[in-house]
Amino acid sequence: MKGRPANSESQAMRILVFQHLAVEHPGIFREFWRADGHQVQIVALDEGEPIPDMTDFDLMAVMGGPMDIWETDTYPWLVTEMAAIRRWVQVLRRPYLGICLGHQLLAEASGGQVGRMATPEVGVTATTLTPEGRRDRLFSGFEPDLQAFQWHGAEVQRLPEDGVVLAANAACPVQAMRVGDRAWGIQFHIEMTSSTVAEWSAVPEYAASMEAALGVERAKGLETELAGHLPAFSAIARRINANLLAVC
Repeated sequence: MKGRPANSESQAMRILVFQHLAVEHPGIFREFWRADGHQVQIVALDEGEPIPDMTDFDLMAVMGGPMDIWETDTYPWLVTEMAAIRRWVQVLRRPYLGICLGHQLLAEASGGQVGRMATPEVGVTATTLTPEGRRDRLFSGFEPDLQAFQWHGAEVQRLPEDGVVLAANAACPVQAMRVGDRAWGIQFHIEMTSSTVAEWSAVPEYAASMEAALGVERAKGLETELAGHLPAFSAIARRINANLLAVC
């Protein structure tokens, strides 16, 4: 990355977070938001917590999870969640950041389509900003090529009508997108901390997908592999946070 991050100094905001699993929390963003004095309300949808009145919030962040967006029979609250995302983006028109499942939910809620990948993408991979991504406010100050941490078996296969691809790689052609002018989805994980892999590996579905994608030996070493990339990943998250808050 180049230059200085956008100025994130602003009045304290109210941030609404949709969470689908306790270990898939906002990660390093919790540190940024706490330091800036923002108020964060986490809604644990998988635990049956209701979605509050959204009109008092300034930013919505939607995290990842082990479920797929089409599993609405098993997780009926996904329908309610997508309706809330649709209202937030299309009616209230306020800033949105979705990561992994949150990225896919944004696509489906906005009229796009998500489907299963031929081969899951797990581990540290390269991704590249598109020409539109290089001009986008969320990726202001980034070099075109970056390393990213992946852990997903589904992907956005059709963009919403007003969607724009901002980043891509050979495994997944929609690594990041913008819907409208202030809703962003990022397929790769930018919230990583030193404890993330250990926390996620304790979830049976995640452990199985990791071993299937990487093999047993590489899966065992994933935490060590990630550690060397954490400073760069933290810098990516810090800049995205600053750019996002500048939009807010």
